[in-house]
Formats: sequence, structure tokens, C-alpha cells
Amino acid sequence: MKKEIIIIGGGIVGSTAAFYLSRESKDHITLIDSGNGTATRAAAGIICPWLSQRRNMDWYRLTSQGASFYQTLMNDLKKANLSDLPYQQKGTLVFKNKVRLVEKLYHIAKERQKNAEMMGDLSLYPSQEIHDLIPQLEGDQGAVLATGGGRLDGAALLDALQDQFVKNGGTIIKGQASLTKKETVQVNQQELDYDQIILASGAWLPQLLGPLGYQVDISPQKGQLFEVQTDFQTDNWPGCMLHGEIDILPFEKGKLVIGASHENKKGFDLSIDEAIITKMKETATSLIPSLANYSISKVRVGTRAYTSDFLPFYGNLKDNPKIWVASGLGSSGLTSGPFIGWQLTKEMLGQNLNFDPSPYSPEQYIKKIEESSD
Repeated sequence: MKKEIIIIGGGIVGSTAAFYLSRESKDHITLIDSGNGTATRAAAGIICPWLSQRRNMDWYRLTSQGASFYQTLMNDLKKANLSDLPYQQKGTLVFKNKVRLVEKLYHIAKERQKNAEMMGDLSLYPSQEIHDLIPQLEGDQGAVLATGGGRLDGAALLDALQDQFVKNGGTIIKGQASLTKKETVQVNQQELDYDQIILASGAWLPQLLGPLGYQVDISPQKGQLFEVQTDFQTDNWPGCMLHGEIDILPFEKGKLVIGASHENKKGFDLSIDEAIITKMKETATSLIPSLANYSISKVRVGTRAYTSDFLPFYGNLKDNPKIWVASGLGSSGLTSGPFIGWQLTKEMLGQNLNFDPSPYSPEQYIKKIEESSD
């Protein structure tokens, strides 16, 4: 007998899980997505965790696995006859404003390279040589180049995964879902039963689990980025991670995506903040002065989810084996999200993980609220 599996949240985790569950199981799978503020659909990102200097090794282990998993994911999409892939390895430049910092980063990356084949080749680029890679780029910052760094269009990935999910027999419902204590889901005046459910709703997870008596360590973070259509020959430019939090992502035919902001305490606000957009463009223009000649063609705004210790979590709720959760991916969600969605699929299907998920257990982030005896 087929099981009823529901996935709430059509972002990168939920869509990846939907794709793999529909491909590897014979159950009836429904993906419910409100389409409101999805961080992945608003995002474009650089996939290159190996040059990060974050000190949390659990975070690095997860994102490194996530970056490597893209090869598997793209191969699986190719097998599904997708030819225009949303992920490409064009290399990544990570900039530092001092020579000693560039050299320090290079040595850290060389050590990590021993266990990260996907990183590709590493090179030190003094400021005067970067012009050879990106003719429009100016300035005195040096950089480290990792040839295995990738670039991703988040919206294109979601479209590809969801299209294949539907072709595999899955059902997509657009609407705002809520959980009931009767172990059902309410959406669009319907009440759906489930045997298992994945809650991949990002920053909205506390609202979903609240009615069931759970408190969740998740906060929303606003992210804004923008697009500029240029006449530059950007097809083979590497992605640029600037000193600070701003990235410049080159895509084909002169399109540049620049951002993103990291705005806390903004709740679920999706309005455009012109001052922040202007500041980000000024930062990018300091590196590529000719950007001043081009206007902004599009602004994207989304809501990320993060935990108090900035580490993602995913897995099964121990006191409710029907419920699986994932959240807290933060600004590295494009890197770790597909891997987490794939891991959830393997766990649900009882397959070997070949990866220790214990540091990312939901147990320390989701607590059952004691009901009052009054």
C-alpha cells in the first residue's frame, strides 16, 4: 500500500527531497508551497565553502559535503534529460585586502584541498594579475582562485527539481499549510492525511510546529540582491567573493548578480530597501568601476532561516516519528540544501547515509513546551 508523504516548503531542501523521493519510492508524494519569500527562489550563489574561514568544523563538514554533492545532483538531472543545468563550475575568486591575508587563506585552502577533490586547482592572484581573468576589474586587492568553485541560479534549480518531481508523478499544491493535532495538514480548505511529513519551511518552521506544542530556535533574516545587465563578456568569469559579505556572480551574456545583504530583526519584511541596494552597488563598483554606467535591472528579496549558533539542523523528531524537519541553513543554504534534502530522503527510505548527521540533530533546536496543568 502506498504511503502518503507530504513535504511542506518548496525551497531547496523540500524540492530536492521531493525530486529524490518521487524517483526512488512508489509512495504518493505531495509538495505544498506558499511561494512567499522563498530564500532559494530569490537567491543566486557561489558554491565554494572550502575558502571560508568560519571556525565551526561541523558547518564546514556539512557545506563541503554539500558542494561535492552538486556533481551527483547535476548527473541525476542529466539522466532526467535536463540539458540546461542551473549549476556550473567556473571557479571562485576570494578577495582579501592585505597580501598576508591572501597568503593565509591560500595555505588554509591547500590543507583542505587534500580532502576536497571538488575544490579543483588553487592559485594565488596578486591584484595586478586579476585583470587577466576579469578585464573590467580594478583595485589593489589580491585573491585566491579555486577552479572548482561553482555558481548557481536558485530559481532555475527549483524549477528543474519541481518539473522532474511532477514528471515522476508528484503533486504540487500552491497554498499556505498548517498542521493539526489530528496529524493532518490543512491547505486551501482541504484536510490531508499523511503517513510521513517533511517540514522544510525555513524561517516559517516555528509557525508550523507551534500548534503542536513545539518551540523552535529559528529566526528570520532578510536578504536582498540585485541584477545588472552589462555588455561585459561574463560567460567564463569566476565568481567573486569580496572582502566583506558581498559577492559578484557572473552569468551568461553579461548578467551580473550582486549581493546579498544580511539583515537581522527585520522579521518577514520583503520590501526593497533602496539604501542597502545602493550601498551594495557602490561596493561592487569600487572593484568594477564601469558598473557605474549600468542601471539595476532587477531586485530580489527573500527570507533566510538561522539558528542561535548558526548551524543547520535536520532529521526526525524523536517524540514524533512521522515528522521530519530541516531549517537554519542561513546564507549557505544553496550549498548545503540539496545534500540535506537528499540525506532526509535516504533516512526516510532506510538507506545507508555514509555521513554522520548527529551534529545536526533537531533535538537541541526543537523543544516540546510543557503544557500547563491549570
